[in-house]
Amino acid sequence: MELRQLRYLVAIDEHGNLGRAARALFVSQPALSYALKSLESELGVRLFERTPGGVVATAAGRDVVRAASEAVRRADLVAAVAARHRRDADRVLRVGFEASGAGELTTKARAEFARRHPGARVEPKRFDWGEEAEALRDGRVDVAFVWLPADLAGLRSVVVHTEPRVVGLPVGHRLADREGVSVVETNGEPLMWTERAPRAWVDWWAVNPRPDGSEPLWGPKNDNVEEMLEQVAEGAAICFAPSSMASYYARPDLAWVPLTDVEPLRVALSWSDDTETALVRGFVEAVSDLAVTET
Repeated sequence: MELRQLRYLVAIDEHGNLGRAARALFVSQPALSYALKSLESELGVRLFERTPGGVVATAAGRDVVRAASEAVRRADLVAAVAARHRRDADRVLRVGFEASGAGELTTKARAEFARRHPGARVEPKRFDWGEEAEALRDGRVDVAFVWLPADLAGLRSVVVHTEPRVVGLPVGHRLADREGVSVVETNGEPLMWTERAPRAWVDWWAVNPRPDGSEPLWGPKNDNVEEMLEQVAEGAAICFAPSSMASYYARPDLAWVPLTDVEPLRVALSWSDDTETALVRGFVEAVSDLAVTET
């Protein structure tokens, strides 16, 4: 059994079709079919049932795919750990964030880290809705500013930043000239949301349920901040965001108004003990010191 074969299994299960899985893996369909048959023969169990539309995992297949997914994830982590130490030797630190990150603290942290660690280089890595924690787990970044709420199980973290939330509106909207808005006043407005983030994250941002017990009026979906703001600007919906987004994504066709009765965004700096390096520790120290002065 080879790691390559386990990756094949995971891809076949994900796509439910040998042709689509083969294209995703950049192998021929006959080669993928042969590899699957060989592995089924080696394991002594049938892993997938063929259907007119593709393949479906058998009971044994579901268990084997689950174990294969974990094996692939751990193998990728081994490579990520080694790569992280190579980057540490090369003085490169990858810092994850989403949208406006931790506001001005994000930029100040990079500058302070560079001052303390001459010759080190920070590579900022931006992610979309709620993806930062998973990026830490699978080794895509070394440390990250994570918007809460988030699943930080298995990670170390410290809250380093808070900021109020605002409502994003198209210019000319009935609420655009207000100095502040209650979330209940937005009840009749379609609200931008995403299926990419965990549901608890979506509900927290949407303030669901509202203080009056009602549910938001769900509007168009989006996959990233740019898509969200385009739809808000054209009047398709409104959005809720951290106040720093008003400056980081300033546009003449958008208005940002403070939400007066919702809890603020908390941002945690997170990292993994398993892959901690001297550069990670140095960045955590720099951010922690800045966070103290910020408060």
